[in-house]
Amino acid sequence: MQVLRCAAVATLAWLAAFTQPPAHGQTSDYPNRPIRVVVPFPAGSTTDIIARAIADKMGASLGQTLVIDNRGGASGTIGQALVAAAAPDGYTIMVHSSSHTVSPSTFAKLPFDTLGDFAGITPISSTPNVLVIAPSKNIKTLPALLAAAKAQPGKLNYASAGQGSATHLNAEKFKMAAAIEATNIPFKGSAEAVTEILAGRVDYYFSPIAPVIGQIREGQLLALAVGSPRRASALPDVPTTAEAGVPGSEFNFWIGMMAPAKTPRDIVRRLHDEVAKALATPEVKARFASLGADAWTLQPEQFDAYIRDEVASNARLVKAAGLAP
Repeated sequence: MQVLRCAAVATLAWLAAFTQPPAHGQTSDYPNRPIRVVVPFPAGSTTDIIARAIADKMGASLGQTLVIDNRGGASGTIGQALVAAAAPDGYTIMVHSSSHTVSPSTFAKLPFDTLGDFAGITPISSTPNVLVIAPSKNIKTLPALLAAAKAQPGKLNYASAGQGSATHLNAEKFKMAAAIEATNIPFKGSAEAVTEILAGRVDYYFSPIAPVIGQIREGQLLALAVGSPRRASALPDVPTTAEAGVPGSEFNFWIGMMAPAKTPRDIVRRLHDEVAKALATPEVKARFASLGADAWTLQPEQFDAYIRDEVASNARLVKAAGLAP
């Protein structure tokens, strides 16, 4: 009987070792399998392009493949919900945009807690939005666009990468500052929005620079202004919206990396350091320059604080704009 009891205790101990979560610090073998990177926008979106720009460098340094998993739709909330429910083990992470801090104010109910269910790893880039319009519209300057909007109140429309997305909020802030009326036409992501702008079916779009820089350089789209506080390095001749006559319309569009909230802190810090290493490589620097993106990092705790502050400031913007959840 004593032998049986000892065997039973040993078996229970063996099972416990494989069913209990690892204690803090017991993650020295991370990563030992591929890492899924959820991008809550379609392939070809700015968030997707930025994620792919660093994924190979991070994977080479970590010794494991980073697999991009595009889960577009509902202004990014489909992908967010997937990551919020994932195991907090560092093998499912997310690269998202400023939309992350907008959705708490623009959705009546979310299947996750924006502040409670995610751990910030670091911002990756700050990327200005650029107001683009098709040449067929015969509007070549921002003052001309404002004149057209005021001549026929409510007739103009604008594209966004979804209701409550960062592109939507940028356009709303501009619309309020300019005192014009225009209608939001939401799409699943930037690729669809740009297609409709090129066709002239939608009037204008505050697009991230990456999906439209080629069309701007080829003359297929006109860049009237950038929505950032400073001019974009990729478009140095394009004025800011404030410079073009609409002060108070600036909007910071960022892309960053997050993980499920209970991911071990040593894994969070490891991923932060790997992002910073990738951003410092000549290849990624050149890629970001071509996209008009500025590399930007914060420590995980600082990024969490930044997200909290931006959730609050976007809530005030949504309320002022009269956007119903």
